[in-house]
Amino acid sequence: MSGHKLLCSGLKSWTSGRSRWISRLHGGIHGRGKASLSSCSPKVCIVGSGPAGFYTAQHLIKARQDVEVDIYERLPVPFGLVRFGVAPDHPEVKNVINTFTQTAKHSRCSFYGNVNVGRDVSIEELQQAYHAVVLSYGAEGNRSMGVPGEDLAGVYSAKDFVGWYNGLPSCRELSPDLSCETAVILGQGNVALDVARILLSPVDILKNTDITQPTLEALAGSQVRRVLIVGRRGPIQVACTIKELREMVNLPDTRPEMVAADFEGVTEALKDVPRPRKRLTELMLKTALEIPGEEERERRNKATRTWALRFFRSPVEILADPGRNRAAGIRLAINRLEGSGEGARAVRTGEVEDVTCGLVISSIGYKSLPIDPSVPFDSRKAVVPNNMGRVQQAAGLYCSGWLKTGPTGVIATTMNNSFDTARSVTEDMESGTLDVSAAKPGSQSVSALLEKRGVTPVIFSDWEKIDGVEMRRGEAAGKPREKLLSVEEMLQVARK
Repeated sequence: MSGHKLLCSGLKSWTSGRSRWISRLHGGIHGRGKASLSSCSPKVCIVGSGPAGFYTAQHLIKARQDVEVDIYERLPVPFGLVRFGVAPDHPEVKNVINTFTQTAKHSRCSFYGNVNVGRDVSIEELQQAYHAVVLSYGAEGNRSMGVPGEDLAGVYSAKDFVGWYNGLPSCRELSPDLSCETAVILGQGNVALDVARILLSPVDILKNTDITQPTLEALAGSQVRRVLIVGRRGPIQVACTIKELREMVNLPDTRPEMVAADFEGVTEALKDVPRPRKRLTELMLKTALEIPGEEERERRNKATRTWALRFFRSPVEILADPGRNRAAGIRLAINRLEGSGEGARAVRTGEVEDVTCGLVISSIGYKSLPIDPSVPFDSRKAVVPNNMGRVQQAAGLYCSGWLKTGPTGVIATTMNNSFDTARSVTEDMESGTLDVSAAKPGSQSVSALLEKRGVTPVIFSDWEKIDGVEMRRGEAAGKPREKLLSVEEMLQVARK
């Protein structure tokens, strides 16, 4: 055993039955006054406090009894897309926050919000302070449609639109114009259906959720009565899940308007598809082709709003109004499929179709962005090149979540891929690939750097103050919470 390991081992056994002051003296108190024998423990830093960051932290803490984990987050508030991505009318999905809170309050975990890694502190500085750095900052960029007119007023990315109704500070000024009758959403994943549902839901349903007050007011005055959810391929390739489709089918005061011709040959193709896909497609077929029963027919007849899945269409151009100031329509290429099943490709036929609309929302995918020139980045795939979370050609650097895989799957998918990354980190510690024998200062040196640079981190107890204020504001309005919408407001509450 090396001299350092002997020293650590001896110190640990000595302090275990003695007063806590020794470890405080040795390692300082960080986070919420958590004492740690910091020079002897393997230190891991996680960048990003969304599901990927928290699941990675959870697994690391569980896997090793000596590891200390610090989570750095750009915003003053934790939880990433659970707070800013999950639809307001899906509160059950947000229950994972309870698990994440337990992790954040663990004696070997600390949260540092309001720290912009890449600007306030570099990756290189984090690598000097920690044995391992795990990048879990997600996918903050938008995939471009690459068509003329996409910069016109009235055209938004789903990421920004979702951020607007969920209170993401950078999207609070979005103020989308909802004065048109028809909205077109490009993409047919769950996010596209979330956006459609929020646009068409009765305000009486939404006012009992944590949707922001400005959004609620905008939706109360919305003139949008028809939403088309457009995909380049067919019903067999649709990217949403059955839960989200069922919610659209049952949405009060709406009726579906599908095109029967889009479903030609789909029944025959069903025998070859996996069960979840089969059930989803059967629901689409039933919605599009079956004559509804009397009760459902009556409900649809009374509906004042409509929605539809439109297949075999790709955007060619956003059409401007006569003054060329804003979107007035969209030109769609009509496609045919080559191949079948999941691998089928959309090929343009040369025909086009123009749809009049005043609102276009592009839901064709989020994408990760590079954080620091020192970190390898595949700009074509928009991921950090990695093997089981180990960043290629960068010892001690790891990634998890969408930065690792691309923006795919649900929270459970992210959980599994984050656990895999955490396993890679612990395996590397155990095999010696990651040298944890040399002492590292962890948050002590980073805190000193941040202080010099005038950055004051928000620790988890500060977030709990923000949380308390939001819950009380929500209670007063008959909602689960009323979110603070600006970083300034958040910091004001955190520092009281």
